Amino acid sequence: MSSLAQRFGEYVRDMRLAQGLSQAEFGERCGFYQTYLSRIERGRANPTLNAIEVIANALGVTVFEMFAAIAVRGD
Repeated sequence: MSSLAQRFGEYVRDMRLAQGLSQAEFGERCGFYQTYLSRIERGRANPTLNAIEVIANALGVTVFEMFAAIAVRGD
């Protein structure tokens, strides 16, 4: 089983790609550096709750929807 950080990162990457956004474009939307988003997507960073909320909003989902989808991935 992958870690929560890995599942979170995979979800963010999958949602970003589904919206046709590059990491640079998504970084601009979120206000984060591309390198930070890359680390999140690879499960190498632990974003704060505030950062998670910003990412969810940029993806057009709620934090609760995001974690519900991530929970399904972990089953």
